[in-house]
Amino acid sequence: MQIGHRPAQNRISRQGSLLHRQLIGPDHMIEFPNHSRSYDRTRRAVRFWGHDSAIEASFFIDEDALKRIQPDADYDETGFLRVFDCNRDLICAAAAKVYVRGSRGSYDLVAGNF
Repeated sequence: MQIGHRPAQNRISRQGSLLHRQLIGPDHMIEFPNHSRSYDRTRRAVRFWGHDSAIEASFFIDEDALKRIQPDADYDETGFLRVFDCNRDLICAAAAKVYVRGSRGSYDLVAGNF
């Protein structure tokens, strides 16, 4: 393997007691170590964050995408946050697919991403 080349793979590693999720592609690496998320009423979406080295990127997954992931969920703030929490790995994997290093500060996930 050449230095600096990172093959595409999913990897879960432990650092201390914190679970880290890394999604690596040939041109970028995005991590989702921060399990914080919030519901944004204005955007009607759950906001969460990823990190590419020192760069932080904001991600939004809209209500329609959350409804597609779990159609039987409660369609209120608590219900959407619960869908996000129960499907974090799936959502982070979709976020890694739309992420492009240096492209922009925020990314939107919609129903078509799932």
